[in-house]
Amino acid sequence: MVLSDPLGDMMTRIRNAQRARHTVCVAPSSKLRANVLEALRREGYIRGYTVEEIRAGISQLRIELKYNEGEPAIKELQRVSKPGRRVYSKIKEL
Repeated sequence: MVLSDPLGDMMTRIRNAQRARHTVCVAPSSKLRANVLEALRREGYIRGYTVEEIRAGISQLRIELKYNEGEPAIKELQRVSKPGRRVYSKIKEL
């Protein structure tokens, strides 16, 4: 299956897992996804993540979700710039 928006797919997996109160979710691995997860970890939105090799050349990200007093640490997660609608911003506006 070819995904047109792999980052959006990972965000949806995280959203769905947190709504179901799961402690862990998995997503196919890529450098972009790992960099986004590193930013989420550094800012305190997830507990952490690991890269697990499923078989030769194929790996997945195991994402440890974070909850504060039973509530998800991520209140809302949405993609602003999408493949069909790119949004550009200056670095100072972020």
